[in-house]
Amino acid sequence: MDTTEVLISGASIAGPAIAYWLRRQGHSVTVVERAPALRPGGQAVDLRGAGRTVIERMGLMPEARAVSLDQRGLAYVDGRGRITATMPADAFGGEGIISEIEILRGDLGRLLVDAAGDVEYLFDDTITGITQDDHGVDVTFENAAPRRFGLVIGADGLHSAVRRLAFGPESDCVRPLECYTAYFTAPAAGDLDGWYMMHNLPGGRVASLRPGRLPGESKASLSFRSAPVARTGAAAHKDLLAERFAGGGWKVPWLLDAMRAAPDFAFDSVGQVHLDRWSNGRVVLLGDAGYCPTPLTGLGTSLALVGAYVLAGELAARADHHSAFDRYERVLRPYVTTGQELPPGGIGGYAPTSALAIRLGALTMRSMTRWPMRGILEKQFAKAGGIDLPDYCLAG
Repeated sequence: MDTTEVLISGASIAGPAIAYWLRRQGHSVTVVERAPALRPGGQAVDLRGAGRTVIERMGLMPEARAVSLDQRGLAYVDGRGRITATMPADAFGGEGIISEIEILRGDLGRLLVDAAGDVEYLFDDTITGITQDDHGVDVTFENAAPRRFGLVIGADGLHSAVRRLAFGPESDCVRPLECYTAYFTAPAAGDLDGWYMMHNLPGGRVASLRPGRLPGESKASLSFRSAPVARTGAAAHKDLLAERFAGGGWKVPWLLDAMRAAPDFAFDSVGQVHLDRWSNGRVVLLGDAGYCPTPLTGLGTSLALVGAYVLAGELAARADHHSAFDRYERVLRPYVTTGQELPPGGIGGYAPTSALAIRLGALTMRSMTRWPMRGILEKQFAKAGGIDLPDYCLAG
């Protein structure tokens, strides 16, 4: 496709990844991001399967390994902090629940941004209007002056502004799993011993804590199952979590205190995105904006990286964006469909509601590396590599 000006919405992982490839094709790339700057740190994401292959084709694997987390694996703990089940990081060839290479979202994003090179960033801004014709897309912004682009790529997550403007309301394409999760950075917890510790509480509640990359910090999350909640704003969400987790054991009281002081508190619903098409004219969706699989699958990062690689490759290989977008869908759709399949037990396996179900979950975890569970889990974890990546010979 001829070189053109491309606008990307979103600077997390999918956005900088597609920016990297498009710059190597000679496109002029602008990225608009709602946050005032690149978000540092964040929670851990997996580099696994075909996503890992894409990072290798970028030549970034040494840098990714240099900032990856040092961790032993996943450990379930009871209310008194006793480990009830574990899965080491090297289980299933390093492709298990905790993958061999996990990296903080902000660290991976920074790595991709730095590698992309000459890209224009519009921070603290968002797209407010999209009007397209046969020759381009007129875009309005909340803060910046209106501009015209050849293509617009929505890589702006589960609540994508681009998807809402070009494809319709969120309610038409997001399937909620009736679960909410808060992520935040906590002080270092000295007794983690390298484990990502997870504690299930009755009522579909989950508290977790894992080592961070920097000294003096750990990464925490609190999740609970619920019908849609009406409260908005960080303060209200923190109050809600304090109510839901009141009386919890293990480190829950400590986590609630850490949550109040966290500088990076984030709260969101858990849901999947399903669309019949990922493109509309000169607008196309990428990553969570088009096909969010939920964090339960562990494949969101792989889908974002692989999607960016395939989309850029098809744009380079085709004479026009229409045929490129069609091929992007045909190549990637089977991988996405498989990647969106929830692991055994689904949301109930992650956040069981009863004490009995919690005990059964620990029992299942202890048997995961043995027959017959091993075979079932091997199929789940193999999904990350379930695509024969084309060799687009993209310029390096």
